[in-house]
Amino acid sequence: MSSLLIKGARLLGREAADVLVEDGVIREVGALTASAETQVLDADGLVALPGLVDLHVHLREPGREDAETIATGSAAAAAGGFTAVFAMANTNPVTDTAEAAERVLDLGRACGLVDVVPVGAVTKGLEGAELAELGLMARSRARVRVFSDDGRCVEDARVMRRALEYIKPFGGVISQHSQDPRLAGSAACCHEGELSGRLGLPGWPGIAEESIVARDVMLARHTGSRVHVAHVSTAGTVEVIRWAKAQGIDVTAEVTPHHLALTTDLLVGYDPVYKVNPPLRPKEDVEALRAGLADGTIDVVATDHAPHARHDKEHAFVDAAFGMLGLETALAVISDVMVRPGLLDWAAVARVMSTTPSRIGGLTEQGRPLEPGSPANITLVDPDREVTVDANLSLSRSRNNPWHGRTLRGAVHSTIHRGTVSHSTETTVMETLP
Repeated sequence: MSSLLIKGARLLGREAADVLVEDGVIREVGALTASAETQVLDADGLVALPGLVDLHVHLREPGREDAETIATGSAAAAAGGFTAVFAMANTNPVTDTAEAAERVLDLGRACGLVDVVPVGAVTKGLEGAELAELGLMARSRARVRVFSDDGRCVEDARVMRRALEYIKPFGGVISQHSQDPRLAGSAACCHEGELSGRLGLPGWPGIAEESIVARDVMLARHTGSRVHVAHVSTAGTVEVIRWAKAQGIDVTAEVTPHHLALTTDLLVGYDPVYKVNPPLRPKEDVEALRAGLADGTIDVVATDHAPHARHDKEHAFVDAAFGMLGLETALAVISDVMVRPGLLDWAAVARVMSTTPSRIGGLTEQGRPLEPGSPANITLVDPDREVTVDANLSLSRSRNNPWHGRTLRGAVHSTIHRGTVSHSTETTVMETLP
């Protein structure tokens, strides 16, 4: 029997306490004494959260292992405090069959650092025309419940309607990349506005996102099914979601750390690290996103971790690949922009980064309260620790990190996945009592 005693952690809603973990399960919480064989982790001053869960991650394997692998992405996730991540389907081959989903599941289990949960494609080959094997993926060992063509919008309203109808009986959810390609245009690479015109960069307007969100919430109401809005980026989208929820429509939404913290003015240097889809938006959109997350209109934080090899990212801005890293820095960014200003407390962080993502994704062993009987998926946070981000020290295989050189306050100290420390910032943190 393996056992771990976490000493003196600040638990949500109570005073500091000890947490005893045995064989991957929390056995006791209180003032506890370790036995001779128990490993001890000193958590004095640390906040204990249920392990973080990310609904939106690109791990690139199979097909683009030069940018990321399930192993390197899992290591980056553990370093960021995550105990489960949902791996998007836009790989090569696409995760549009039960066999492909089970392969992703097995590669994740072989690493063992986090639960890697496959996301199934909505349409075959992400081509938007014919539904993928939704039912077979749902009934496979992978038990796929989240489906997405992320990277592409399910543009055809009829296809989207059929997908929503199909996934309803087994409790699935469609995570939509909301971007009307006819409004955005194939050359668009940033937010459409005064700055894009001044820089000579093709832009796409917020309405390209908002119109698809409006359509999809109406389809969700018509079908009685579930839709999830990926990476919300505009104030208009927040208003559409707020309206839909007031109508009782089953819609959820996510926002990324970078859309909560970075603005379109960063593009003045044409640095391709800031090229992301959807694009960085103006300050007024960022403020609306923060307010929407704080008041519950936006349900969760998800990173949209999008690693790219240097030869894909280091180009002129218009030619560079879309996307940026996010797993290792997500919690610190949320601490900086949401907790420190008083928009969220740590209990709310647990809700938007663990409990609610687990519920949306259908995970029963993640996002659970830290109490006896719960699986020991735990994130320990040092709320006062300052970290200056160095992209070269990332555990990801890629280096397209928008936070390089920035100092963030509030950092992951240790991650415990199913009772085992999967990451710690201190190599001396573990000891065995004599």
